[in-house]
Amino acid sequence: MPQLGETVAEGKIVKWFKSVGDVLAAGEVLFEIETDKTSMEVPAMAGGALAEIRVQAGQTVPVGAVVAVLSAGASSVASSDSSPVNGGAGQISAPAPAAAAAPAPAAAAPVQRSLDPFNAVVSPEKTFGPATLANGAKVTPLARRLAAQAGIDLSTLKGSGPHGRIVAADIAAAPTAAPASGGASTATGATLDQVRALYTDVPYEEIALDGMRRTIARRLVESKQTIPHFYLTLEVGLEPLLDLRKRINASGAVKISVNDFVVKAYALALSQVPAANAVWAEDRILQFQRADVGVAVAIPGGLLTPVIRNAETKSLSAISAEIRDLAGRARERKLKPAEYQGGSAAISNLGMFGVREFMAIVSPPHATILAVGAGMRRPVETEDGGVRFESRMTVTLSVDHRVVDGALGAQLLAAFKAIMENPISALI
Repeated sequence: MPQLGETVAEGKIVKWFKSVGDVLAAGEVLFEIETDKTSMEVPAMAGGALAEIRVQAGQTVPVGAVVAVLSAGASSVASSDSSPVNGGAGQISAPAPAAAAAPAPAAAAPVQRSLDPFNAVVSPEKTFGPATLANGAKVTPLARRLAAQAGIDLSTLKGSGPHGRIVAADIAAAPTAAPASGGASTATGATLDQVRALYTDVPYEEIALDGMRRTIARRLVESKQTIPHFYLTLEVGLEPLLDLRKRINASGAVKISVNDFVVKAYALALSQVPAANAVWAEDRILQFQRADVGVAVAIPGGLLTPVIRNAETKSLSAISAEIRDLAGRARERKLKPAEYQGGSAAISNLGMFGVREFMAIVSPPHATILAVGAGMRRPVETEDGGVRFESRMTVTLSVDHRVVDGALGAQLLAAFKAIMENPISALI
């Protein structure tokens, strides 16, 4: 089971495109997988015969689990009812021993692979340690991150993955530090039975968590528990921007949304205040020379944040087209990992739902996320003491105080406001 990102711990086999006994070439699509973030077709990394299918369609197994066995020759193909995954925690059962048979022409031994065409997805060594330990053991990116966060010494573990590789399941099974004196529970909420007991007289439906909802829950709890948030809020005048947008859209060539201006303006602001265009990396800060801005997209059951790369250099029309494409494929769960991983900051816009203002949760390792409210007609005081109404929008910047201090966050927000209120600068 390939790892499609550092936070992906398991995958579900949706469909097999080949059957046991089929001979295939390297690069042919073998199966389709679904994770908490995306769906993707996985190609064979080597040619040969499909000797075993160990994980049937519909089953979910951890990253690194062997889902199939390729053989160098068709003569060594196993029976089609090879051992599947056991019903437990994704353990792989051993294949049944072959029955005695008459000597046959020698065939190359089956080569077991994790079928991982995405091994370029790695965790920065400076952040969570090297991929290869001093004792030679290999560690997956997710396992390195989990071990670092849990304070687990990787050298004390024995990997259960392919070729002894240490995987996320090994971290989960590792003993943790003893609880503080007094034996207080570290649970952060009531048990399922305790919650059920509160609603014995209330009709309800239990909805099992899927991979996406579990990941969202885990990452947001992690964010609120480990990131020292603070928040900065201001109003942005929209009259010049709305007038410019009206003239652009009247041309008929392109249709630009307010959100397209927001993405462009925030990217330019990050470029103007480079110290805020950064992420937290445990023992250092990574400061970027370009603005890769994530845009939160609501999808059934959760959300994804595809990233607009080099957003500060792109035209409004290019940003608009890219957002439409990425958002559409995000809703179909067809994004590639490279399209939603990374980024230096993010934007969450709930203005289209009429939300006046809100505070978003920073998504690590980002240091900032801009929460955008709806544009509304509001009264403002004129220079002569009178009152006029104009379109204004409230934005709130959520900040990781480890990376960005108050004054620096205020500079970033002021730069964003200046660009939004003089939108012609976004076209230069």
